[in-house]
Amino acid sequence: MKDLISVIISSYNHENYVQETIKSIINQTYKNIELIIIDDGSKDKTWQKIQELKPECEKRFVNVHFETKENEGTCKTLNKLINISKGEFIYIIASDDIAKPSAIEKEIDFLSNNPDYSLCVGDNEYIDLNSKVCYLDKNYNITYDKKIAKYKTVAENKQKQKLFNFNSDKFGKYYTLYSGNYIPNGCLIRKSIFDKIGLFTPEAPLEDYYLMMQISKYSKMKFLNEVLFSYRLHDTNTMNNLEKIKIITEKTLEYEQKILENVDFKKVKDDVREVYQKGAFIRKVGIPFIFEVLKYKKYNKDIKKLESKKYIKIFGIEINK
Repeated sequence: MKDLISVIISSYNHENYVQETIKSIINQTYKNIELIIIDDGSKDKTWQKIQELKPECEKRFVNVHFETKENEGTCKTLNKLINISKGEFIYIIASDDIAKPSAIEKEIDFLSNNPDYSLCVGDNEYIDLNSKVCYLDKNYNITYDKKIAKYKTVAENKQKQKLFNFNSDKFGKYYTLYSGNYIPNGCLIRKSIFDKIGLFTPEAPLEDYYLMMQISKYSKMKFLNEVLFSYRLHDTNTMNNLEKIKIITEKTLEYEQKILENVDFKKVKDDVREVYQKGAFIRKVGIPFIFEVLKYKKYNKDIKKLESKKYIKIFGIEINK
């Protein structure tokens, strides 16, 4: 029998979207799935919308676990979801996003045949409040006109920021993640990796960023160059709150520094030690290209500017203008 996949959803105030999310899992071509949903104290009708689909879910999935609780935050909710899950693999999806029908099947096919990888993910398209495909212009505003769109998918957006091809072996490396998360949504994760990295913590409030850094220390990640997920854009997206992002990013990096102080470098990948000793490297926005060394210990203060030619020569960065 094929491996069991645990799809986990932490829901909160998504009454208009959660049923569409659940139905996207119901419609997966991969069959051996359990669905676990915990509503984190929604104040709208999210929990009611979830319960309405329970009979259909019980017919479709090998196991169904729905529950609601008082609001505790995403970290504690995700930890509970992971602890309840019984699958060999975990698929995490937010309660307002949509998985393409073949997403899980394509990702599990790769992970099943590549045991040295612990995460597989495809590209994400953008959708609006009405689930219509949209794009981002140069100012990161929603547009439906491909002619003026600068970013048509999440991977296209992130690759231009990170300056390397996601199909290369740089994808998922610790030194490329330390300066900022770029992994698209809709990841399938080998559950056994949590035995090495532990679970989420409120001390690292940017959960997806924290998770990706931890996985990259011990294992490899694979990007499938195909749209397998729909990421919804709306006013409450964290990405729209720049001040909040700055605060939770700094807090997450501060906690990551504590981890690095006590990490056993014999058990992690070599680039983790490189970041600890030399820092990570980022490109500042603008032309000409200006690069900075993001120091591990004083990441927001100890910055050294590098000329673009020197940066490219040392680190082999691919510039895609």
